[in-house]
Amino acid sequence: MSISPPSSDRSDVTQIVVVMVGLPARGKSLIAGKVKRYLRWTSVKAEVFNVGKYRRTDNPHPDAKFFDVNNPEGEKARKAAAEAAVADMLKWFQDKDNKVAILDATNSTKSRRKWIHDKIMEANLLHLFVESKCDDEELIMSNILEVKTSSPDYIGQDPEAAAKDFRDRIRNYEKVYQTIDESEKQLTYVKIINIGARVVINLIQDYLQSRLVYYLTNLHIKPRSIWLSRHGESEFNLEGKIGGDANLSERGERYAKLLPELVKRSGLPKDAPLTIWTSTLKRTSQTAQHLQKELGWEKLQWKALDELDSGVCDGMTYQEIAEKYPEDFQARDDDKYNYRYRGGESYRDVVIRLEPIIMELERSENIIIITHQAIVRCIFAYFMEIPQEKSPWMEVPLHTLMKLTPKAYGTEVERFKADIPAVSTWRPKGSTAKHHDSISEGMPESVVGEPSKVGIQKATNVNEKAMGEVPTIEMVGLPLP
Repeated sequence: MSISPPSSDRSDVTQIVVVMVGLPARGKSLIAGKVKRYLRWTSVKAEVFNVGKYRRTDNPHPDAKFFDVNNPEGEKARKAAAEAAVADMLKWFQDKDNKVAILDATNSTKSRRKWIHDKIMEANLLHLFVESKCDDEELIMSNILEVKTSSPDYIGQDPEAAAKDFRDRIRNYEKVYQTIDESEKQLTYVKIINIGARVVINLIQDYLQSRLVYYLTNLHIKPRSIWLSRHGESEFNLEGKIGGDANLSERGERYAKLLPELVKRSGLPKDAPLTIWTSTLKRTSQTAQHLQKELGWEKLQWKALDELDSGVCDGMTYQEIAEKYPEDFQARDDDKYNYRYRGGESYRDVVIRLEPIIMELERSENIIIITHQAIVRCIFAYFMEIPQEKSPWMEVPLHTLMKLTPKAYGTEVERFKADIPAVSTWRPKGSTAKHHDSISEGMPESVVGEPSKVGIQKATNVNEKAMGEVPTIEMVGLPLP
């Protein structure tokens, strides 16, 4: 079945329950988290109801025997957790602004799916069952490895013992697992087989259902990373001007020359070439040139990665904007996400034009993106679930490479800062019409003091003359689901 991509976000969507289906270690929680963050990023209110979280209230660290089909106490506790999750989910839908709930559990039998379907129909909600099927042993083992190190079920336990117990848990589920088949043809569902090698779609009718299916069919759950950087310092940066199509400054050229080594030092997988994505503007292509020359990677230009269009303010300084358009300057401070430059764009507009980029990112493996401040903010906000009102104010320093690695329970972020000076182009909310010095050693303003929201954070400095050992400055734990 072919589905065309949606043109933009809508606020008049119906309310839908996305029901995850699948054995453990098939990427269900990863998919559930991706769906929630994608919808929120596009202004659709969504929430995950993880049955395991409810189960852990009474049994935080169950062993495999708890999931044995012949354990009546375990079955009773699991059903109670499912009932509590569904009850909270239905209560959440009483607010009509809430649009999509994701019920994250195995939901591995036809009887359990019928019970959920009946509850959804009684509440007059739409549904979409999403089954992740996989018999790729390499991928399953990779997921088991991640679960034993990051799942809240195994916190503080020996990793090898956790992996063995988790395999036993999977075997217990396999005894009763029933895939969605023709006997459940009344269900609206999408089956993703072997991370997208085959997709089966049934009874998709609603606009938001089709939009979700289009997103889901672009997903894969293979391990990968995304490298994200602004262009090197430009001549306009030195002059305090926004927009334009300026060349790199001398220091920006130095950053471009150091970038290949920075990427290699970031932990590039062996024999895993990256594809370089840039905007169509000169400063991003100039920043990528040494990556192409030295490492031979393919480079693609995307118009969608161009900087936010500042309209009539293009080429002006913030001081000039404040003097010529004082009401606009204040309006942008009041609601930066929705403010649209005269003849230009808002951050909300940028998110809409970046949606195809996100789709392509989700279906790709290792990508390095060299782009602009507003674009980096929007992409980073997608992966890190930064709220809309905060994302336009994040500090994104020049000459810093970020490596994002999606995980089942969050996204790992590592920062590699080149030891090459650059001006600050960051202007905090409510400040004067000029750039300000960094207050956070390269950390986005909105996540300083909130490490639980951004997964693992690492920061490193790399000197262009002495490429010695790279020290780890900070590391914090992944958030629990």
